[in-house]
Amino acid sequence: MTYAPDRLRAATPALASGVAFFDGPGGTQMPQPVIDVMAAAMQAGLSNRGRLTVAARHADDITVAARQACADLLGADPRGIVFGRSATEITFQIARTLAASWGPDDDIIVTQLDHDANVRPWVRYAEVSGATVRWAQLDPATGDLPADAVTSLLSDRTRVVAVTAASNVIGTRPDLAAISRIVRAAGALFYVDGVHATAHVPIDCSVADFWVCSPYKFLGPHLGVLAASPALLETLHPDKLRPSPDAVPERFELGTLPYELLAGVVAAIDVIADLVPGDETSMNRRERILRSMLEVEHYETGVVNELRSGLEQLPGVRFYGNAPLRTPTEFFSFAGHDSAGVAQHLADHGINAPASNFYAIETCDALGLGAAGAVRAGLAAYTTREDVDRLLAALADIVGT
Repeated sequence: MTYAPDRLRAATPALASGVAFFDGPGGTQMPQPVIDVMAAAMQAGLSNRGRLTVAARHADDITVAARQACADLLGADPRGIVFGRSATEITFQIARTLAASWGPDDDIIVTQLDHDANVRPWVRYAEVSGATVRWAQLDPATGDLPADAVTSLLSDRTRVVAVTAASNVIGTRPDLAAISRIVRAAGALFYVDGVHATAHVPIDCSVADFWVCSPYKFLGPHLGVLAASPALLETLHPDKLRPSPDAVPERFELGTLPYELLAGVVAAIDVIADLVPGDETSMNRRERILRSMLEVEHYETGVVNELRSGLEQLPGVRFYGNAPLRTPTEFFSFAGHDSAGVAQHLADHGINAPASNFYAIETCDALGLGAAGAVRAGLAAYTTREDVDRLLAALADIVGT
């Protein structure tokens, strides 16, 4: 069975508004089963985790289930799943923890392709420790980040290499496998921002030492998730409260976890596993997730190709993402038209496709766009070809045909 968005759309209340949501890279709309599970978790009673009371067992069971669900989504060990407020917060925490052992003889590699959440934490703690930051340059003509743009900077001084799995503005997907092989051979740690990619392609996080993502990008609630090997996490000692657990992964989780949100994460991942239904008894959840995401990737590729073809027919269009491997994300502007004004026109027509730098400030600077950025139209698993037609018609209305 191939993927079609009808079942997901019918299960997602926000889509009944008639708005065409092309702002999935900033956060997806939530299906009703996810909403229901979060409400049920709060209604059933929650307390601090434990096994003494019903409420404590409820919180504990939710947490265990959420670690397993994220492990199934990412191809990880559930004992290495860490939850935090956001991917940004988690990255700052890991950078701060690792930086305790850095010094002036160490290098950190970041890229121009990344969201600032996978740049600023490393730059900040390199400054604190005296380490040197080395920048991997993207190709402004194509928006690509060749593997050797990263690996050519490696040396025996390199401690961490931070690279996105996919750009949140231009969609570029670097060759993580090629980068990983060389980074690990050099003895450095490989930190991957999978926030944008996890929503669009099957994930095997073993390509990285750390993989961070955000469930609200893939139909879930707002929080951050980190996947790493338990053995690696055991070697790290983050700042924590004295009485809080010292076991992995709990030592990385500051304060009480948002159990209702964790319940929503489980539900969202179950929705993903069921995007292509069938074989529920013969396939485990990991297998069903991979099947669904392969079909979603194929579907989204077809739809974004139609979007690209339609955009190419509009006068004055300029594209900022032309890499050979990308997510279904288009970043563009029109000659003679202010991108913010274009986004406002779309919003007035019930189409959410905003204009900004979307915190990918290094990318936008490298592309000559600056802080204003450009218009971003990003697909989600519920985007239809009819949505694309509406977007193209509204753009034709403002820029001419």
